Amino acid sequence: MKSYEEIVLKINNFLAEEFEVDPDRIIPDANLKETLDLDSLDYIDLVVVIENNFAFKVRPGDFAQISTFNDFYNYIISRINLKELV
Repeated sequence: MKSYEEIVLKINNFLAEEFEVDPDRIIPDANLKETLDLDSLDYIDLVVVIENNFAFKVRPGDFAQISTFNDFYNYIISRINLKELV
């Protein structure tokens, strides 16, 4: 299992590349939607990137409680941990 820091670094790298955002703007308390300038189509891209990088299915409504990058990190890590328990 990867460490928290390794997972966060992986997430930041694919977000910066996929959404063409300066990695320095991706900070834990920043707003995910505003920083990445996400629209509804971008969320679909984000789901595909998550599923390809972390091998779990994103469920409808999973993003409802995510507003900051920290929320996003915690979501990914909790889903990875849940997957490893099964």
